[in-house]
Amino acid sequence: MSALPDWPDLSAALHPLDDPPPGPGWNLAELHDLVPHDAVSIEAAVLVGLVPREEGTQVLLTRRTDALRQHGGQVSFPGGRIEPEDADAVAAALRETHEEIGVGARQIRPLGFLDPLATITGYRVQPVVALLASDYVAMPDPNEVADVFEVPLAFLLDPANLATHTLDFRGRPREVFEYRYPAQRIWGATASMLYNLRQRLEAIR
Repeated sequence: MSALPDWPDLSAALHPLDDPPPGPGWNLAELHDLVPHDAVSIEAAVLVGLVPREEGTQVLLTRRTDALRQHGGQVSFPGGRIEPEDADAVAAALRETHEEIGVGARQIRPLGFLDPLATITGYRVQPVVALLASDYVAMPDPNEVADVFEVPLAFLLDPANLATHTLDFRGRPREVFEYRYPAQRIWGATASMLYNLRQRLEAIR
């Protein structure tokens, strides 16, 4: 798999694979009164898959099935909890991607990390940015994934397409990111990770 033609310097925007970023999450201050200060975070990892296409780089996303206990029906990256048998966050992201959408490690080239993200459900999520082979074939697990789709990276990097949405959570208003994407609702933690990707790419331009 070659580098993305429209982002040849992408690796410069990421934390190196051999030096994972420390810390509880770049957004932890926003959650200061929503998550107990002494809570133990559950380590998790997701795969931010970038797909080279003639029309430009695409980002692979999934929509979770409505029946799932957590985040049912929401748009997310493939991923989940880092299990004891996983060597690291990269191994967990690759395993979860294969389990959820049937794409194996041979079609994925990890590139680096975004900043870790804290969630209100108690997870510390480590996003792993990776290049996906353009000929991958998704075979989603129907118990977890209702849909697999791609969104142009250029759309997600355009500040005009990102808004904030206010919702009530535990008795107080909370602002979350949301993309104005017509086909799917991309919001919450997924939107925050995409925003972090935009921030890191803007820093090298």
